[in-house]
Formats: sequence, structure tokens, C-alpha cells
Amino acid sequence: MKKIFAMLLMAAFFLFAGCSESTSKHSEDGEKLTVTVTTGQIADGVKNIGGNKVKVQSLMGPGTDPHLYKATQGDIKKLQEADIIFYNGLHLEGKMLDIFEKMNDKIPTYAIAENIDEKDLLKNAADKKAVDPHVWFDISLWKQALETVKDGLIKADPENKSFYEKNADAYFKKLDELHAFAKEEMAKIPAEQRVLVTAHDAFGYFGAAYNMEVMGLQGLSTDAEYGLSDVQKLVNTLVERNIKAVFVESSISERSINAVIQGAKKKGHTVKIGGELYSDAMGEEGTDEGTYIGMYRHNIKTIVDALK
Repeated sequence: MKKIFAMLLMAAFFLFAGCSESTSKHSEDGEKLTVTVTTGQIADGVKNIGGNKVKVQSLMGPGTDPHLYKATQGDIKKLQEADIIFYNGLHLEGKMLDIFEKMNDKIPTYAIAENIDEKDLLKNAADKKAVDPHVWFDISLWKQALETVKDGLIKADPENKSFYEKNADAYFKKLDELHAFAKEEMAKIPAEQRVLVTAHDAFGYFGAAYNMEVMGLQGLSTDAEYGLSDVQKLVNTLVERNIKAVFVESSISERSINAVIQGAKKKGHTVKIGGELYSDAMGEEGTDEGTYIGMYRHNIKTIVDALK
């Protein structure tokens, strides 16, 4: 039944796409651009750069795992309403790639992380063809991705070029300040305690940016399976290196990381949950953690408090 539903949904999507107009759709919102994005991180960047010139619609809310996300009928409507579409790319939204390719025939559609210099991207140790898509955890790379957002908005709305450029400059200054704060805070963790253990391998760029070793039970995507041998390997590492804390993620079940904690306990080693980190999704809208800067600061504080 799931396969049949997916086929019907795709058929409806392409029918709707075929009937849509490629012209801009500003009717209900005056001169605002309607921008549809996938993740909260991208939505926040568009809001900061686009300001009051954009109306932002995000497909994936708090607690949503983008690796496993599949488009709904409501998503199709949001995509069709858009003047411009931004998604992360690098296979983060792996279940939606066909849709984005089709959308680009009708509406400007940008995979913002795919314009980052390839030499700066992290490769998967197990599969050299796979690239780590979690680029928002390196602020310098995220700024590169948001340059694509700025350029896309300017192309769609050239009359407001200076407005978008001014907003981007102001936001990037805040991101530079965030990076300086993060470096200062992370330096408080003793070198031997600089090990970040999470449910899946989402923090590679974060570790590289702040000189921290990162270990994930699952691979770059939560779509990857993990087995008893993976759990045992991580348990052995925790015991051998006397690592005291691991972290859960807001968009992933605690079941996998709890298996690691229990495995360590059987070996006489106590491991605590150091706190919940935001990895693939941000917090609730209207909260500090519902913004990129607030989410990042939360993660920094949680990690430092648990490991220093």
C-alpha cells in the first residue's frame, strides 16, 4: 500500500506541476517572494537575508529527520506556490531528489550546499563517493551556502539587490560572532575529553571546526542500518577511553544511544546522557532554539557543560 500511495502522490505532483504557471505568484502577499525550503536551518537563513521581502514556507519542522522525509500532498502545494525553492542537497533530502529535479523545470530550485567548494566537504570514510551533508555545523561553510540564498533572491528580485546584500552582510557578522563564541567556549573542554558521541554521524563539520573527535553509531544518514557489532564497537571505545557522556538528538529516537549506554553498563562503565543536541532539525518556532544562532548556542552550551 505504501508503494501505491507513493506512486499516486508522485503522479498527482507531476500533474499539478504540468498545470502550474512558471510566472511569479505574489498575489496574496503584495510584492513578497514566496520561498519554500526544506529545513529549519535554511528557513532561518532565508528569513534573515530576505527580511520583509519574503514569505518563507518550510517543509520540515522540529524533530523531523530529513534523511527519511518523504513529500506529502501539503508539501506539493507549498512547492507549487513558490517563486523560489531552496534545499540543502548533498543527498540530505534523499527521498525527495526526483521532485526537486522536476521542480527546477518550472521554478528556480537551488541545492545550496552543493555550491560549497568540493575540497571543503567531508567524505564518508566507508564510501568515498558519499559526502557529509551536515554543512551547517561549520559556520564558515554555512555562510558559503547562504551566499547561494542571497544570489537566488537577488536573481528572483533584482530590484531589491541592495536590501538582500545589506541583510546578508549583517547576518554574516552575527555568524562570525557566533563562531568566535563557540571557539572560546569549546576551549574550556580539556583535550582528553574532546570526544562527541551521538546517535548518528551529523557532527563531523562541527568536530573539524573545533578540534573535536566525533563518533556516531549510525553513518552520515539515519537511513543507514546499524547492528550489534556497531553498538559493541562504540561501547568498547567508551570503556577503553573512559568517556563519561554521550548525547541524544532531537530528531532521532533515543533507542540506539540507550543501547550503547546499557552495553557500557554491563562492562562496569557508567555513561550519562550529556543532553539533547539539535542536529538535523532545530527547535520549536518562537524559541531561541528555533533559530540557527540559538540552536548553535544551545548545542555549544550542552556539550561544554557535559564535557568540561
